[in-house]
Amino acid sequence: MLGKVEIAGVNTSALKTLKNNENLELLRRVRAGDMAARNRLIEGNLRLVLSVIQRFASRGENADDLFQVGCVGLIKAIDNFDTSQPVKFSTYGVPMIVGEIRRYLRDNSSIRVSRSLRDTAYKVLQARERLMADGQREPTVEQIAKELDIPREEVVFALDAMSDPVSLYEPVYSDAGDTLCVMDQIRDTKNTEEDWTNRIALKDALRHLNERERRILSMRFYEGKTQMEVSGEVGISQAQVSRLEKGAINTIRKNL
Repeated sequence: MLGKVEIAGVNTSALKTLKNNENLELLRRVRAGDMAARNRLIEGNLRLVLSVIQRFASRGENADDLFQVGCVGLIKAIDNFDTSQPVKFSTYGVPMIVGEIRRYLRDNSSIRVSRSLRDTAYKVLQARERLMADGQREPTVEQIAKELDIPREEVVFALDAMSDPVSLYEPVYSDAGDTLCVMDQIRDTKNTEEDWTNRIALKDALRHLNERERRILSMRFYEGKTQMEVSGEVGISQAQVSRLEKGAINTIRKNL
């Protein structure tokens, strides 16, 4: 994605960088109302935006759009940064840029969440930005919950709703060509060894039933039919169906 010379009309090869002391000096001038310093600060940190949007390269989003959204996050970071705090501007700016891009991706995602959850997510983002502006660091879930006076669980659900979906084939580690994907780290709680053993045992136990018993169990527990409905199809009384059903279940239990 970043092989392009220009992104959003900006020549990436000509982007300037600023040292931390230069950032701080320009930030102080911005606080004094120097708009020229603000422009220099934005231009000098565009590489920061460029480095952040690399994280989202696999999403297939337009690089120009992500770059412009990232610049909005950069401007917010400049406007909210507290020069009295012992924090590098890049340390504060990166989460702001990432948050702005994630907000854009969430709003334009094909995955939809409820209106109430989306509203809570917006409040969580705003509270996080306020707390970051005050403390110059990423706030905890507990701090956000206290700020909004809502349960911690609601904050967690809102943050999960803002999370980007990850492909099961997303590589997480690679060593000498042997790639480990997300799906390799997910445990299958359904098709476990114990589950397979139980299925084999059940299949073997069913062999001890006659054809009518197997048919009754199939209609009762796979098709969800009542004993009265089964009796009508099999041609016997409901009492006989009940007796045969109980007998078949006892036979299975003995053979498991």
